[in-house]
Amino acid sequence: MKVIGLSQFGGPEVLRPFDVPDPRPGSGEVLVRVHAAGVNPVDAMVRSGLLESMYEGLTPPFVPGMEVAGTIEEVGGDIDPDWGLLPGARVVGFVDNKGSHGGYSEYLALSARSVAISPSGASAAETAGFLNNALTARNVLDAFRLPPGGTLLVSGAAGSVGGYLVELAVAEGLHVVAVAAEEDADLVRSLGAQTFVPRSPHIADRVLEELGTSVDAVADAALLHERIAPAVRDGGQIGILRVWDGDPGRGIKVKHLNVRERWVDRDAIIRLRDQVEDGTITLRAAMSFAADDAVAAHARLDQGGLRERIVLEFDAKAWPSDSPEADR
Repeated sequence: MKVIGLSQFGGPEVLRPFDVPDPRPGSGEVLVRVHAAGVNPVDAMVRSGLLESMYEGLTPPFVPGMEVAGTIEEVGGDIDPDWGLLPGARVVGFVDNKGSHGGYSEYLALSARSVAISPSGASAAETAGFLNNALTARNVLDAFRLPPGGTLLVSGAAGSVGGYLVELAVAEGLHVVAVAAEEDADLVRSLGAQTFVPRSPHIADRVLEELGTSVDAVADAALLHERIAPAVRDGGQIGILRVWDGDPGRGIKVKHLNVRERWVDRDAIIRLRDQVEDGTITLRAAMSFAADDAVAAHARLDQGGLRERIVLEFDAKAWPSDSPEADR
């Protein structure tokens, strides 16, 4: 089968097609025919070599990709039939990528606990672009455990992770302070943020001035780190999504969070799918590239400033209009 991967680290130009053996599902796994794969900043980290330590001792190609939309081709044993994971079912899947196992593939064997029936009415491209970032947001909020009425600051609130943080936090009764570019004010307010603070060089001072007080926690999707820490109350929390070894002091807990910890959290994945269907969280528009145009897709990713989700399409036209229904 074809995968899009790399044999050396570098810029977008290192991505190219490779042929690798077809996967087969083992016990507790399903074989998914991939129609579309989400393209995320973590994929650029894989490509550039920032995550090179993950690949020590492994043989290329190294295949990025942590989320896919596809249809089930084959079902392994020991899977609860009530989950509805039948051949032909449209699914969304989280991919704990490593080595040649990654989302940029024609077929994937995935744990059934990483897979859910796709949101009804969504295209392959829309489906492929939400799970990784929504699960990242869920992981942050679960780590904070803020009570209703708590104050959460979300940096990078107009991005995909930030947007899901806003929507999920508002749904749980938190007061959300959204930090984003001035031109994104309407977007983050439409997601439910109660307070908007435009991005600026002295962002912590702006937040404190706007609120008149500090916040309980910061979900730092924009990687502001020490620049936003002064806006957190004594004993508060900062959620870090990339490496940062800073210590803001004042009893503030710095939580280093990795969504891979949730890769087989079926309950969380199902809940997020259901929250798409009930309108709690919204799917972003997709910017689609053919799989063979992965170089162009990553070049666009590197430019930044995206509000759409980039996806690679392997076989999007074959996305069926109907699928077996899961017992939800």
